[in-house]
Amino acid sequence: MNRRRMRGVPLGIALVLVSVVFLYPFVWLVSASFKPRGEVFDNALIPKTFTLENYVTVWQEAPMALWLLNTVLVTVLAATAVTLSSALVAWGFSYYRFRGRGVLFAFVLGSMMLPGAVTMIPTFLIWNSLGAVGTLVPLWAGNLFGSAFYIFLLRQFFLGVPRDYFDAARIDGAGHFGMFWRIALPLCKPALVVTFLFEAQAAWTDLMRGLIYLRDTSTFTIPRGLKSLVDAYGFGGEWHWEIIVTASVITTVPMIILFFLGQKQFVSGISTSGLKG
Repeated sequence: MNRRRMRGVPLGIALVLVSVVFLYPFVWLVSASFKPRGEVFDNALIPKTFTLENYVTVWQEAPMALWLLNTVLVTVLAATAVTLSSALVAWGFSYYRFRGRGVLFAFVLGSMMLPGAVTMIPTFLIWNSLGAVGTLVPLWAGNLFGSAFYIFLLRQFFLGVPRDYFDAARIDGAGHFGMFWRIALPLCKPALVVTFLFEAQAAWTDLMRGLIYLRDTSTFTIPRGLKSLVDAYGFGGEWHWEIIVTASVITTVPMIILFFLGQKQFVSGISTSGLKG
């Protein structure tokens, strides 16, 4: 028993060291947000002069509450849309047997090879013709058509669900959508959580589409608003790093909280979504 414990010591030490490497930047960021400008880069994790003035300045100089609300709205809509639409397509590929299914699925996977820059201009022209430029719609509505990566991930999970469950449901009178909604989705909750968290993180940190589509500060999301703060406090001849790092902390904390809330399902989904091909 003692030998087994001793064998695990090197692994435990390695994990602690790796954790420190990953946690240190965030701890430094939080610490710097409570420091005055002259102490931001002194590398001390405990501020010599503790101040909340940076947070007060950020909330007074920028509409952070509105930006947070816009970002939460976009994140929830984008993650929900891509999770449900991708799950519906993935279940179709895993449950139904039809001619050309493999070829069609190969085309779906092949779309992942296209760089995002290829579709950037055509997508902008479409949203511009619809009058959606300058609104939050382009930041989430495209997710209603699903994502090739999430379709692949969820399909692998659905393939692990015994078909007997669906056969029994059909005997009980369940329709196709009923089997999907009442059986497939509940059984694949971990994979759905993984998909939701992945897309939530992507939507929360999406700066590119914010730069392309958002014009007015009242529609800014957090990443776009943070960029405007960098422009305001960085290009005026003197960098106000204390303001920038404080805004970065406000940007980061909500996603960390979301991950911890869904951590159990996230780990379960990652470890089981590829069990069956």
